[in-house]
Amino acid sequence: MFVTDFIKAFTLIFLAEMGDKTQIILMLLAARHSWSRVFGGAALAFSILGIIAVAAGQLLYSYLDPRWVGIAAAILFAVLGVMALRASEDDDESGAIKGRSVFWGVFGLIFLAELGDKTQLATVSLAATVKAPAGVFLGATLALWAVSILGIFFGATIMRRVPERIMKRVAGIIFLLFAAITIVHVLSNGS
Repeated sequence: MFVTDFIKAFTLIFLAEMGDKTQIILMLLAARHSWSRVFGGAALAFSILGIIAVAAGQLLYSYLDPRWVGIAAAILFAVLGVMALRASEDDDESGAIKGRSVFWGVFGLIFLAELGDKTQLATVSLAATVKAPAGVFLGATLALWAVSILGIFFGATIMRRVPERIMKRVAGIIFLLFAAITIVHVLSNGS
């Protein structure tokens, strides 16, 4: 179960965040600042956001009927999928780094940009449908770290070869697939 939840979370979050504005922002920041400080600030922000998302998901799992949580998760996945498919390349999550420290500036920027973002909502939804949330937390957090590293080191090359709109479409299709899988699971198992 842990491995399945880990793989599910890693795959979904990795694909959803690939080509996202946050990845591009990290690439640009790393061009001007120390890559280790940029990655460190982003990694800490993603870790804290993951803890918040998994805790929120588990609260939903503990206090609500699992069938309704599953249906709500399926609806959320479907909405996120449609949003990703309809996203334009002009959608922007940019902001300016504030403060003296690059590390804390990146932390604040990423924390605010990603708070309530599609990947955090997806993590909440995944965590709300499992009994052992550690796999979801590790999968989602490591996926966000991996995308950040790719953005920092290889972002310019990847974006030249794979247009952002294609990455958003792939993420949208994956979200819709997870919506379908979740609803089938709810209907067939009753939980």
